[in-house]
Amino acid sequence: MKQVMQNLGNGVTSVENIPNPLPSGEDALIVTSTSLVSAGTERMLVEFGKAGWVDKARAQPDKVKMVLEKVKTEGLVNTYHSVQSKLDQPLPLGYCNVGTVSHAGSTGFEVGTRVVSNGHHAEIVRIPKNLIAYIPDEVDDESAAFTVLGAIAMQGIRLVNPTIGEAIVVTGLGLIGLLTVQILKANGCRVLGIDFDPTKCKLAKQFGAEIVDLSKEEDPVLAAEAFSHGRGVDAVIIAASSNSNEIVHQAATMCRKRGRIVLIGVVGLELSRADFYEKELIFQVSCSYGPGRYDEGYEVKGNDYPFGLIRWTEQRNFEAVLDLMASRSIDVKPLISHRFEIDDAAAAYEKLNDRSSLGILLNYQATKTELLAGNTVKLSENSINTGRKGNVAFVGGGNYASRVLIPAFRRAGAKFTALVTSGGMSAVHHGKKNGFETASTDIKQALNEQTDTVVIATQHNLHASQAIQALENGKHVFVEKPLALTHEDIDNIEAFQKDAKTMVMVGYNRRFSPHIQKIKELLQTKPSPKTFIMTMSAGEIPKDHWTQDAEIGGGRIIGEACHYIDLMRFLAGSKIKSFYAVKMGKNDFVEVTEDKALISLTFEDGSMGSIHYFANGGKSFPKERIEVFCDNAVLQLDNFRKLRGFGWKGFTKMNLWSQDKGQGSCVDAFMKSVREGGENPIPQDEIFEVAHVSVDIAEMLRK
Repeated sequence: MKQVMQNLGNGVTSVENIPNPLPSGEDALIVTSTSLVSAGTERMLVEFGKAGWVDKARAQPDKVKMVLEKVKTEGLVNTYHSVQSKLDQPLPLGYCNVGTVSHAGSTGFEVGTRVVSNGHHAEIVRIPKNLIAYIPDEVDDESAAFTVLGAIAMQGIRLVNPTIGEAIVVTGLGLIGLLTVQILKANGCRVLGIDFDPTKCKLAKQFGAEIVDLSKEEDPVLAAEAFSHGRGVDAVIIAASSNSNEIVHQAATMCRKRGRIVLIGVVGLELSRADFYEKELIFQVSCSYGPGRYDEGYEVKGNDYPFGLIRWTEQRNFEAVLDLMASRSIDVKPLISHRFEIDDAAAAYEKLNDRSSLGILLNYQATKTELLAGNTVKLSENSINTGRKGNVAFVGGGNYASRVLIPAFRRAGAKFTALVTSGGMSAVHHGKKNGFETASTDIKQALNEQTDTVVIATQHNLHASQAIQALENGKHVFVEKPLALTHEDIDNIEAFQKDAKTMVMVGYNRRFSPHIQKIKELLQTKPSPKTFIMTMSAGEIPKDHWTQDAEIGGGRIIGEACHYIDLMRFLAGSKIKSFYAVKMGKNDFVEVTEDKALISLTFEDGSMGSIHYFANGGKSFPKERIEVFCDNAVLQLDNFRKLRGFGWKGFTKMNLWSQDKGQGSCVDAFMKSVREGGENPIPQDEIFEVAHVSVDIAEMLRK
């Protein structure tokens, strides 16, 4: 299928042929007929993408600070590659989609019905149920494409809470501003529209508003005073896009005492206290389509809010806008300025440079039946030699996979067969860059006869089932940590691995780093038990992030601290005998999760150690430190860059220019075993031992 995407690094907008999304049990598949290009939001994305590095930095000063801190802790080279990778991720464009349901899942929508959603510009989109609404028969597809933008306008109006007869100013008469004008008029309000564009002012007047044409140097404050009969307007809705702070100042000046100002657009926000103090003005920023936005429980998992308590949600705002269209209370036909076929999307986006452009529609030809089955796209004509070993498929193509794992496997001599991702877009983008034969949304493509090795780099809850699928098909498996989230899943993988007689490797890369290999070499000269202190300043991740979800991500102990459980197991060279873990106690000042914990391990040879996994430290502090005490000697490793020895004959230090956590060496060792039929670089019993202990520790911390 065709989809519009943008590269944030160079700003190129393109139409790519990508695999269709797979049907799911929960979501609906929608075959697109029309989608709307947002002249506001999408213009900003395109302009950001086309900007140079300096301008990108100016636009995101907070990100610049993070980059500088990363340089201090990880080195310039690693930071440069990390930033490049972030900017190289393909970005799907669009969020105003109209089409027909082809697969309903558990959404409750009927196959064959017309619906609107916040889907991207793509021939087929997969959407959760709370982001879809039926289109009334009275509303045509082109008009329905404005629904999502109408919901943004609607939410801003709901925050203003207007009453019949109130005088309200709308600053900025783009698509959202003009929709705001119409909805306010339908609500019985008097409206004053302000803009620099005479054409948009004319449209606002056509919709019943009085206007202020700034191109004629008309004074908006004086106009608002006259409009409000000298009393001040009741409210101002700002739908403009500008860096100026003057817009908010003017809004405050226009308002009556206790007036309301709601920001829908993007403007300068250096507010003057004096503007707001004497009038006791209310200022509020509106969040997109309404309640539910950015709530994963609502948007992804489909948990609706109680109707009686939260009357208007994203979905219900969609429905309200469609009802207004059906009753002809709002008319969006005058807002359509251009129409393009999906193949000409790049030309459509060029029209965004024309500030007079309004509603730009993308039309999609009737989708053929065979399109619905197109879950795989051919990327290369190069044929894979099935007679050799080391033909690798990837399941998952996120930031870590694309930035670290795929390049590492390529350098290790892997021949890439299929790259499988849930959305398909990243599969095509990174598949083309790295020489994959196919891109797909179907894991079956990774399990074909061409492939002998599968790399799994998906969300943690999928690792076990996908690893078992690969083992059932006789493939070697490399799983980006963790191996699995439950004891049952770990046992199942172990059973299938024994039957398949193929390798299961987990990406415990740290044991392969040059510094750790040096530490291991030095410790082998010391037969007595060791003592370890390992500290990870993990950095804060919000409680609602998927990695913190016990069912999806498994939590950060299973998901990341497992690295240190494995590392200590490796350096001790002995089985784990016992463990104990405690997390930070309940506190009013710090959000307590299992990612602030002390973990103690003892080993059968008498060694012991502690893992300090703390998410409440400062980002400027180096992330990782390892200390080893043994036979009157000490080793200290700072963030995989500097290793110092104290009391070691013939060894004092080992420094690297840039951080090396062993990812490349880990993959090299694995691929060598695949090709030569050697032993697993990490013994299978250690992999399963560490996986079980990681789960046990996480469960202990949750009690």
